[in-house]
Amino acid sequence: MAETSPDIDTGAADGAAAPAAAKPKPRAPARKPAEAKKPEERHGRFHDKVLFKPKGKKVVNLAFQGGGAHGAFTWGVCDRLLEDPTFEIEGITGTSAGAMNATVLAYGHAKGGREGARTALDGFWHAVAEGARYSPFKRTLLDKMKGSWSLENSPGYHMMDLIGRMFSPYDLNPTGNNPLRDIVAAHVDFDFLRDNAEIKVFLNAVNVRTGKLRQFKNADLSADAVLASGCLPFMFHAVEIEGEHYWDGGYCGNPALYPLIYYCTSPDILLVQINPMHRHELPRTARDILDRVNEISFNSSLMREMRAIKFVSDLIDQGKLSEEDYVKLHIHMISSQELDDFGASSKLNAELDFLLTLKELGRRTADQWLANHWKQVNVESTCDLQVFM
Repeated sequence: MAETSPDIDTGAADGAAAPAAAKPKPRAPARKPAEAKKPEERHGRFHDKVLFKPKGKKVVNLAFQGGGAHGAFTWGVCDRLLEDPTFEIEGITGTSAGAMNATVLAYGHAKGGREGARTALDGFWHAVAEGARYSPFKRTLLDKMKGSWSLENSPGYHMMDLIGRMFSPYDLNPTGNNPLRDIVAAHVDFDFLRDNAEIKVFLNAVNVRTGKLRQFKNADLSADAVLASGCLPFMFHAVEIEGEHYWDGGYCGNPALYPLIYYCTSPDILLVQINPMHRHELPRTARDILDRVNEISFNSSLMREMRAIKFVSDLIDQGKLSEEDYVKLHIHMISSQELDDFGASSKLNAELDFLLTLKELGRRTADQWLANHWKQVNVESTCDLQVFM
């Protein structure tokens, strides 16, 4: 009889042979230490203790919302910011009109620095106004006499709105012509921009088939990418790029902030908001209800990202997340109640006088913001994130 150790229960009855001991399972091979990622593969701030090299200047990232002609407000903000030599722009994320501003600014900056960016933006918006001279979206004589920039009384505005509810752009515009294409192509040399841009650019568009947001980065920039970001599906054909079709990025990111978090190192994000979050009056007409639905949907993804930023910031403040591994973002915002009061229909008013009015409003608002908050940039947030809760 085979002997058994009194200290081991073999499960065998007395007088029965004990089964052979089970062979130990082979151990998994020890894991090799992870190889350090190359700098271009890192997600910026989360891996580098030194966040940026300011060279004596403040460094910010910019976030531009879309909003049709109201993008001229962003033009004014940029024009004022670019006058200040004490800061550098690391990255810009933009959607729709914000994508156009971002692209033209980055191109002008690559060609001629700050003054080149200001000149490029000025030329672009004047061309937009010139292209809209024969647009059906015109103010009435009464509106002009009253000094109103709204199109609420415009016959052309209401006619196009009615037609757009009955027919798609594929019915009304079989060739898919987009008047913005020639304007964008005339004011941006995309080959030069892709090769020489110092500012990181992220243009947001929605993949029609998957519903996912896509960012077109510097290497992907083209007239098609810009038009995709501003492609309102009730006005234009979906823009095809590499076999996929895209609509306005505002449906999923107006704008998306996470590219600035992943691929830039400055902790400061300055949002230029032109799509109102709050309305004081209840919309009652069909047009007003649709406009408010669009405003809410175009702000929803931004509000979710802001909530997530606040959540992480609170955890850092409470000591639950290490500042060695996470960086607290500094959020700033430039907006104007005057812009909101123009009304949603004025987003389609591209008269030069209106665009220049918006530019001047943007400059004044940015000037106030600089006077009140510039010292806090790269130090702390100047925007109360509670407004997004």
